[in-house]
Amino acid sequence: MSIGIIGAGALGSSVARLLAKSGISATIANSRGPESLAALAGELGPSIKAGTAREAASADVVLVAVRWVDLEKALGGLPAWNGRIVIDATNPVAFLDPDSDEAKDPNNPLAAYGIKAIDLGGKHSSEVFRAFVPGARVVKAFNHLDAGVLPEPAMSGGQRTLFYSGDDADAKAEVRKIIEQTGYFPVDLGAPDVGGPLASLPFGPLAAINFIRI
Repeated sequence: MSIGIIGAGALGSSVARLLAKSGISATIANSRGPESLAALAGELGPSIKAGTAREAASADVVLVAVRWVDLEKALGGLPAWNGRIVIDATNPVAFLDPDSDEAKDPNNPLAAYGIKAIDLGGKHSSEVFRAFVPGARVVKAFNHLDAGVLPEPAMSGGQRTLFYSGDDADAKAEVRKIIEQTGYFPVDLGAPDVGGPLASLPFGPLAAINFIRI
């Protein structure tokens, strides 16, 4: 089963490192083209290929790791999804310019972290995300841990936990296999309208917490 990664920032590159360490092949893409990813692909070895967004989006399983505000631009114009699996690794936050007034807003409890929550009008994030990938089978995963720790599934003599949720059992089973192959302990949080909010940044009660299976 082929894997594509759309987005090569902190999250996308960390997932690529995790897959490379596990000997899993993938194609990674960003908005600037494969040439800009030559150094990353060279660092990670032959299992990770730099490609175009269309190439990454044509994989059997596609992980989306772009900023929320860039979703429409990053996913617009890609081939029809036709029931393929899309892993929603996004979180509904906006990153703030540290010199802006928003970054100093006393009414924003997240200002000190350089982000603000995006108002989704009462919807959970995967519900909104699904509109960007019509026809895909969406699974929420890889979004609740700090990107910097993702390449290291082992900790304190145990396994880090990765949560996932979705409403398609077969799609979830395929994502679970990937999580297990990378050395993580997968935990199914159920349907996306339940599990998604639990593990999504910025306010999910399970988000940004390192649960370890000993």
